[in-house]
Amino acid sequence: MVFVCLLFFLFLNGTVTSVLARSQEDDSVVNDWIEAYKQDRNVALLDLINFFIQCSGCQGMVTAEMIQSLHKKDVMRKMTETFDEDNEDYPLIRTGPYWKKFKANFCEFIAVLVQQCQCNILYDSYLMNAIISLLTDLADSMVRAFRHTSTLAAMKLLTAIVSVHLNLDVNKHNAQRLYEVEKKRISGKRTNYRLDQLDRKRKEYEHKLLEIQNMMNAIFKGTFLNRYCDVIPEIRATCIEEFGSWIKTYPDAFLNDNYLKYIGWMLYDKQAEVRLKCLLGLQGIYSRRELVSRMDLFTSRFKDRIVSMPLDKDHEVAVQAMKLLMLMNCEDVLSTEDCETLYQFVYTTHRPLAVAAGEFLYKRLLSREGDEEVQPKGGGKFGASTDQLKRLIHFFLESELHKHVAYLIDSLWDWAGKFLKDWECMTTLLLKNAEEDGEALSDAHESALIEIILATVREAAEGHPPVGRGAAKKILSVKEKKIQLEDCTKITEHFITVLPQLLAKYSTDAQKVANLLQIPQYYDLDVYSTGRLEKHLDALLRELKDIVAKHSDMSVLEASSRTYYILCSEEIAIYSQVDRARTQLIDELMGQLNQLLDAFISCLVYHYCFFFNCSAHDLTKWNLYEKTLRLLVFEIEHGSLPVLVSYCDLWCLMETQGGTGMKSNMVSKSFFGFVCLIQTFVILCDWLLILTHQDSNNSKEAVGLLDYPPSTSLQEKLLLFIQEHVFMEEEGESKEEERKDESCKLDVLHRKRSLLAAYCKLIVYNVIEMTAAAEIYKYYVKTYNYFGDIIKETLSKTRHNNKIQSAKTLILCLQQLFQTCAERQDSSSSVDLSSASFTNMKELARRFSLTFGWDQVKSRESVAMIHKEGIEFAFQGATGVDGRCLPPNLSFLLIIIEFSNKLLKPDKRLVAAYFGSGSLQFSLLFTDNCKNFCKIYNRYFHFPESIFEDMGM
Repeated sequence: MVFVCLLFFLFLNGTVTSVLARSQEDDSVVNDWIEAYKQDRNVALLDLINFFIQCSGCQGMVTAEMIQSLHKKDVMRKMTETFDEDNEDYPLIRTGPYWKKFKANFCEFIAVLVQQCQCNILYDSYLMNAIISLLTDLADSMVRAFRHTSTLAAMKLLTAIVSVHLNLDVNKHNAQRLYEVEKKRISGKRTNYRLDQLDRKRKEYEHKLLEIQNMMNAIFKGTFLNRYCDVIPEIRATCIEEFGSWIKTYPDAFLNDNYLKYIGWMLYDKQAEVRLKCLLGLQGIYSRRELVSRMDLFTSRFKDRIVSMPLDKDHEVAVQAMKLLMLMNCEDVLSTEDCETLYQFVYTTHRPLAVAAGEFLYKRLLSREGDEEVQPKGGGKFGASTDQLKRLIHFFLESELHKHVAYLIDSLWDWAGKFLKDWECMTTLLLKNAEEDGEALSDAHESALIEIILATVREAAEGHPPVGRGAAKKILSVKEKKIQLEDCTKITEHFITVLPQLLAKYSTDAQKVANLLQIPQYYDLDVYSTGRLEKHLDALLRELKDIVAKHSDMSVLEASSRTYYILCSEEIAIYSQVDRARTQLIDELMGQLNQLLDAFISCLVYHYCFFFNCSAHDLTKWNLYEKTLRLLVFEIEHGSLPVLVSYCDLWCLMETQGGTGMKSNMVSKSFFGFVCLIQTFVILCDWLLILTHQDSNNSKEAVGLLDYPPSTSLQEKLLLFIQEHVFMEEEGESKEEERKDESCKLDVLHRKRSLLAAYCKLIVYNVIEMTAAAEIYKYYVKTYNYFGDIIKETLSKTRHNNKIQSAKTLILCLQQLFQTCAERQDSSSSVDLSSASFTNMKELARRFSLTFGWDQVKSRESVAMIHKEGIEFAFQGATGVDGRCLPPNLSFLLIIIEFSNKLLKPDKRLVAAYFGSGSLQFSLLFTDNCKNFCKIYNRYFHFPESIFEDMGM
């Protein structure tokens, strides 16, 4: 049967590798079916009906008897009954290359069928009526497979019919033109065979066009209008995708507001796939300038929606929306406000969207017609590039997102790479004097241009997006590597000569110098020796030395140090020359440092340290706190004092001056005091870490001098300090404190995190006892947003060190909280299970349980220990005068229940046995309330019923 041939073509055609061979096989199958249709159209049509039904995944078959005896609705109902409704899988939604090929061949078959039938049976008023009626009925089915498959078939059928309509329209116009020519040529004669023939041909085309138009209307109204808003997103996407192709193929029929409204409405669809198909369809329309003029009403109606779509949560939708707006902008339909909104997407972290926005920014704002013909004043050669640079600088400053210049350059790189690599133009613009050009750059513009230069140099040399934009460094192709090497050579050859001049000009500006000094790290340093450019290296080293002497700014000194490090690579020829300059600079700095140390440190700090540290003199009456604090504030601002000695002394000094309370009051008087206290604590923790972990290979003298395990008293003070300055909320905050600047709050939070991290490091490395972590774990849930990551990491590290001890620390934390909760309530009654404190304990236990992860085998010892310790704690103190006293801690069982899902089944039996042995000792004392607790505990462990029978429950 031809039906078998159709299925064979669809399912096995994937083996055909040649497009030509596939087309020939397709034509052969369709031609065979057409011949069968001509011989017996009922049988052939029955094969085609079964073909569509079985392509839907239905195992049923429509027979000739069913067609003759049943109404078509009854036939569809019978096919629905034979469909396996429990199986939601069907060919069109199956994954894999085989089923993708099936879908492609299915769509191709429909197109070839219409193409082969257009010369004969397409217009017999039987075939297409039957097919359209079948697909319309299937598209109205409640079965998703029927609805999806028939909708796809109907949409592809209409696409093929539209192509036939276009061909007929062309043939009709040709016939009409020939008819008019022939009519004028024989205007004197009444009849002519040629004229009659052309007239018949013209009318035949008109009749076929009318038939085709009726088919198009039937499919559009019968299937599209019902299915473009289907509940299944794949069906909606199919309708919109084909609708876009109809508009592009046959705009005379479909490009009007009566049809465009459907694609506009679907821009608001909840599914990203549907919105994406809408945007792709609109791109095809707006890309043809002759069609844009007919989109005025649509544009005015849906422009705001399209402008908002770059904010879409789906990245691909956002990218395609930006590309569509790029096409719409060609007709100047976007306002200035719209454009300013779209410009800001160059700073987004999603690179494809940023690149699309970069194209929009470049073509709309930076690149203007006639730029290449611009002649600069003074006969220079950078007219077009200079204007573009100035517009870019102006945009950068106006956007007020100065820290994102790397993102801006990366967004423009694919479209404006030519002028962004014009470093000669950029540096010439910087080195211009106001006398030479009345339009010289302002200070802000110069700073912005230097940042742009650095960003372009980095982009060209590294060849990958900046940090935060893109998952990882991309692998460069051979062509990209070649371009990267060429750019590095170009950067080196240009800035080797120009950079010393720029440093000399801006030597007093810390920000500009810090940025300029980052450029040499992208040099190809071999160019210095191969190009005989050592004199320019000398100039650079002189400027570096001068900058180090002038500046105390950390960013400048760091950039200078980094530059020396890069230039002092031992593998390159210029090493000796740079090393000599570096050595000379360090010698001079050390000479100055030695003079300061001799004159200041020896006379003050060491005397002070001797009297206080060695002999433990009480220096309170000299009020050294204020003076030492001033020194430390100066150190924070300028970095000029030996930090370790001063901070450790300050800690000891504050301990001597009256204890923790006095210390807190004194330090809290100034923000700088708080900063000093934090750094003192951090350094003390670091010293304890160093002194407690000494290398055994050290000399005996060194070990004896440095071996200093912290005493119990010191450990208590460290913990008290953390509780006061990290977790304890300040009481009685004034309204002025509540309105504190957000940046200041973040700074304080950062410093608190530093304190907690320093203390937790002591716990992790066993400098102080692990049980001290129990006091920290109490705040895990309460301060999760601020310190949760630090506490969680501490818990993980301590568990790695000692699983059992870590588990005991967790249960100790819960026990202490439980006891605190019980002490706050009436001692004569048990803990209130509905109280907020008890709920918080359960939540904390649940969070602790989550830290064990999914690997129950790995954590079985820890979890078992938690249950053992918890059960023992729950049955503590079960005594009473009348023999009916509830154990005061029994409700603690409801806390450790949170760990039950981490127990393996064998461990549950062991816990059950342990629970039974502990509970039986007090079974006679149990009240009804007590038994309820035990039964609740049983729900989570499924203990044997014998345990509770022995307890009398």
